[in-house]
Amino acid sequence: MAKLCINVDHVATVREARKTTEPDPIAAAVLAELAGAHGITIHLREDRRHIQDRDLRIMREVVKTKLNLEMAATKEMINIALSVKPDQVTFVPEKRQEITTEGGLDVILQENYIRRAIKTFKKADIPVSIFIDPDLKQIRTAKKIGADCVEINTGKYSEAKTEKESDVEFEKVKDAVKFAY
Repeated sequence: MAKLCINVDHVATVREARKTTEPDPIAAAVLAELAGAHGITIHLREDRRHIQDRDLRIMREVVKTKLNLEMAATKEMINIALSVKPDQVTFVPEKRQEITTEGGLDVILQENYIRRAIKTFKKADIPVSIFIDPDLKQIRTAKKIGADCVEINTGKYSEAKTEKESDVEFEKVKDAVKFAY
């Protein structure tokens, strides 16, 4: 059965743009859970452009379903995640100039580093997901190094300009999901 996790990052984006305390991503998370969401996802970025450390700490206290922390697999973020103990972490790539995550993590390129990071979380009983492009080699490598699951990047599909391009990208996503499952 598919489960719905709500990402409340951009509630925090609006708050940070306004340089105030509202809207509150914590209130949004509570409302999402009350409405039936199976989990809450937040991305604590290294540049703290939307979700702040305080948000993460409070979310850990108030989220009753599942808290999924998206994060770069850096030493700083790993230490924060280990101290907060989300229900799951999802490794994502980060580029300072991007507005939102634009592509999947290249697991093949960073295989040894990501493997060590996964082992660290396994020791803490925290499942690890990896946000990757719909590429079978990436999925195979994610499985090989111990990822519990993968999140498939559908960005190219959603940004397709033509029906043909959309069909090609949809097939990539479909094949990736079948392969991962």
